[in-house]
Amino acid sequence: MNRLYREHAIRFSTLLSVALLISCSSPSSIKPFTTDGCSLFPDKSLIGKKDWCDCCLTHDVAYWRGGTAEERLQADKALQACVENTTGNKALAELMLVGVRSGGGPYYFTTYRWGYGWPFGREYKALAPEERAAADKAEQAFRRAHPQMTCEDAMHK
Repeated sequence: MNRLYREHAIRFSTLLSVALLISCSSPSSIKPFTTDGCSLFPDKSLIGKKDWCDCCLTHDVAYWRGGTAEERLQADKALQACVENTTGNKALAELMLVGVRSGGGPYYFTTYRWGYGWPFGREYKALAPEERAAADKAEQAFRRAHPQMTCEDAMHK
């Protein structure tokens, strides 16, 4: 009886492991888009009226989707340009670029890592057509629910 029990337990755990691997690697397993604004950085000036959070929202869409290392670099440079254009503050824009380049890689187990919409462990990888379609569908759903695509709309609704 013990031997039979062990054989069934082994088969069950093997099947469970395979099922988990399949569900984790499913291209359509992207989570719904979420944003926390500028993550561990202020969303706006604490002393002035400058607000760069919408730059972070656009950046978060790219980070949620993930993709290649080159796509991440483009997203980070776009954030830098947006912050500089929005605030006129080149030093602030460069500081934010340094922050996202050093702390936003796909290897960190954080909610704001590159590719955070996908299960952890994806790293740098181009989206397959079915993954792109799943991400497009999830992004469209978010945009329908938050048509203004502003931080105020996205984080407080």
